[in-house]
Amino acid sequence: MKLQLMALPGAEDAADRLATRLGAAYGVLDHRRFPDGETYLRVAGDVTGQAVAVVAALHEPDPQIPALLFLADALRELGAARVGLVAPYLPYMRQDTRFRPGEAVTSRSFARLVSRAFDWLVTVDPHLHRHPSLRALYDIPARAVASAPAIADWVQASVERPALIGPDAESAQWVGEVARRVRCPFAVLSKQRHGDFDIDQSAPELAGLRGHTPVLLDDIVASGHTMAGAVRLLRGEGFDAPVCVGVHALFTPGADSLLVAAGAARIVSCNTVAHPSNAIDLTPLLAEAVKALTVGE
Repeated sequence: MKLQLMALPGAEDAADRLATRLGAAYGVLDHRRFPDGETYLRVAGDVTGQAVAVVAALHEPDPQIPALLFLADALRELGAARVGLVAPYLPYMRQDTRFRPGEAVTSRSFARLVSRAFDWLVTVDPHLHRHPSLRALYDIPARAVASAPAIADWVQASVERPALIGPDAESAQWVGEVARRVRCPFAVLSKQRHGDFDIDQSAPELAGLRGHTPVLLDDIVASGHTMAGAVRLLRGEGFDAPVCVGVHALFTPGADSLLVAAGAARIVSCNTVAHPSNAIDLTPLLAEAVKALTVGE
């Protein structure tokens, strides 16, 4: 069964790279909005009996979700044999428990919607904190591609005498794995959050990292305040200007300027979210994950 890729708006470049890597057909989707804001979709081509992978950029998820679900439903009605989702950035992973009575646990709600609409899922380093794996949330085969191999290759090729540093405890899993691959020292800072932009950070013993170029690594960079605080802390400890690496470059307005003002030497990200800082290509790893889920189709 031949695989066909189809991109939602904003994911065209990612789908094109992936189609080239997989040698897959690239289906055309006509997408626009009616004057009242409702979504119009038209699949231009025959998908009868085919396996279709929808590629979606979901870093701003709410405007995209109706089209995502409508497209999956339309593809099934048009005869697609299987419909998968490639979402390099997977949203709605933050609210993974009910912190206050009555809150919606949106990580579970979104997982149920996707599991009902699609047959499989490929993503990159989802923000799993209280869930052990995607299997705890999603009822479909799901692959979480690890960015660590590609980040490690980039660090080895681009940074002299690196030392990996995580800005908080949640970053430890990525930092430790990249440091193991690069064979360099690493450390993880402590963080206490008092509000969205009110953060206290402290450092463990950093003497073993002296003489190294600090590489700050986190999975998600949104407002930039956590990473900027880590940059300022390291500069205050006498370290060279750090290289800041993020897996998912969400970057709210002004975030990259905040990092530069704090003293970052360079800002680098993986291409899970399109951003000028993209320097680490995860297309080969995504392609392998898609192959693993579609082999035999």
